[in-house]
Amino acid sequence: MNTPTTATVNISIDVPDLDAGVDFYRRVFGWQEKSRPFPQMAIVDGNNVMVCIHAKPAGSKPTPSEQTRGYSRHWTPVHLDFHVEDFAATISRAKEAGASIEQEYTKPKAVAFCSDPFGNGFCIISK
Repeated sequence: MNTPTTATVNISIDVPDLDAGVDFYRRVFGWQEKSRPFPQMAIVDGNNVMVCIHAKPAGSKPTPSEQTRGYSRHWTPVHLDFHVEDFAATISRAKEAGASIEQEYTKPKAVAFCSDPFGNGFCIISK
């Protein structure tokens, strides 16, 4: 029987401007930059997970066979959920930092469907 390989999980977020991407997630969620191993990549501490923010220009291709990268709002079945203590304050910071709040519900639990200024979707959920 094959034994599964233990894997470490990191998250990667593509943005068109590295400094703007790092600044957005720092302002909204308190993520702190740890290093820049390459000029177009920052490693940030996402509070309990390491996140790689990559500068990738609009129009570039993720792989030779895929469509070009764009930063208008785009849907993907994989996204980040942020469970926060202070829902209202986090929503306020997100708006101030340039996020779009697309839908917001307060019952049975506060939840907001959002996108960052680069078109990446995420949810803010009250703890």
